[in-house]
Amino acid sequence: MSQRFDATRPDLELAVIGSGIMGRGIAQISALAGIKTLVFDTNQAALKEAHEELCSRFDSLAAKGKLSPDDTAKAKNNLRMVGDIESVRTSHVVVEAIKEDLDIKRKLFANLEAIVSDNCILASNTSSLSITAIQAGLKKPGRFGGLHFFNPVPLMKIAEVITGHLSEEWIADGLTELTNRLGHKSVRAKDFPGFIVNHAGRGYGTEALRILGEDIAPVQVIDDVLKATGFRMGPFELLDLIGLDISHTVMESIYNQFYQEPRFRPSAIAKIRMDGGLLGRKSGRGFYDYGKDAAPLSREKSRDLKVDESFWIERSDKQVSLLITKLGGKIASRPDAETINVVLPIGKDTTSTVAQLQLNPERTIALDTIYSLEKHRTLMTNPATNKLITDKAQSLFSRDGITTSIINDSPGFISQRVQAMVVNVGCDIAQQGIAEPTDIDTAVTLGLGYPKGPLALGDSIGPGIVLKILEELYDFYGDPRYRPSPWLKRRAHLNMSLLIKHNR
Repeated sequence: MSQRFDATRPDLELAVIGSGIMGRGIAQISALAGIKTLVFDTNQAALKEAHEELCSRFDSLAAKGKLSPDDTAKAKNNLRMVGDIESVRTSHVVVEAIKEDLDIKRKLFANLEAIVSDNCILASNTSSLSITAIQAGLKKPGRFGGLHFFNPVPLMKIAEVITGHLSEEWIADGLTELTNRLGHKSVRAKDFPGFIVNHAGRGYGTEALRILGEDIAPVQVIDDVLKATGFRMGPFELLDLIGLDISHTVMESIYNQFYQEPRFRPSAIAKIRMDGGLLGRKSGRGFYDYGKDAAPLSREKSRDLKVDESFWIERSDKQVSLLITKLGGKIASRPDAETINVVLPIGKDTTSTVAQLQLNPERTIALDTIYSLEKHRTLMTNPATNKLITDKAQSLFSRDGITTSIINDSPGFISQRVQAMVVNVGCDIAQQGIAEPTDIDTAVTLGLGYPKGPLALGDSIGPGIVLKILEELYDFYGDPRYRPSPWLKRRAHLNMSLLIKHNR
């Protein structure tokens, strides 16, 4: 327990500065947690609207049976809207949720510091600004920290607790206790650009944009492939949901805050589309069309072709051999002038594998076997692959109704390279000591909705396999974007879990 802040006290008073979307969400969970909650805003109309909306939310919860009449009344009574900043004088903790502007936040906290008691915690809900930079101008910077919630606050049960370089040790404990009382899971992070969630999220969308930019596959195929590996939304569906005006701005911000770190390099595709107003759902059109006259999505169907050729499979892979046999195909013991050759590269492209194995490129196609072949199958051509061979391979692999996508040549297909980047970024967050390994994975699963945290994901693929994919990508492109994190390299070489910090 913190010696200077008790989040469990029955008379706890929390002030929220700002009555916008985030401020309302924080106020809602605070009032429901039995905390006397003040919401301050200089805009009286916004305050009135916020109060009406919050009361309506409480009534809605009651109507759904999620809140008793007595608890509904208590939540409403806990809520107080104030237009005078002096009203927060008695608050034990103040959480700011206003415009993302460093100067404005600094001025606000300088004013608050002169009003509240010396033991009052001051916290910012900032998602992109440095906690240290905000607290630097305060007379008592030690009682300041970051408390970053996610939108919508009541549903996203996660909050990042961030300590700046001037924060005292008790602040992290106090904000963690507060988060627990609010019914959310807390994860702790050092003051780094993007903290945990916005930092860890750089691997998914940016690599998908790179794949799109290389004309490896269209948007829908990239989304379909990655959803088949367990992601709730494809990267382009996600970009459309958030809006490129936000997503691309965050990409550029993180990239520049890390002094042009190649792993976070934004895409010209996103910038051009943002400038053109193709923001996503909010503008009616993004990577997908959301207009009322938009044509329904249609996926390319494979042709139903007679396949007389036998299939030669690299390494005589048992899983693929059984699948082809099950689908009615024949297996060849060696490649020849009549076989369809199926290679199974890890991190490599089809062309490099063809050259290494000295196969006929016109009759060779690659299959991604890193993930289950029972949900989706990805076949990858090389520039010389015969179109009829491609169609026949797709026809056979689709016979049981499993969608089989055809993509152009790429080291690491789609899923291998995207997920390797997700893992690598997570590993580097651990390597830099920004957060504990378990907190990294918790933050990503709850904050981004990934099926697994990046470190657990790497363990499920195999750290050695992830390392091989990245090394192949780095060798192919010569781009430091793909350099493996030391955290990954050491644990792959030692055959250790990526979740283990030190075995001591």
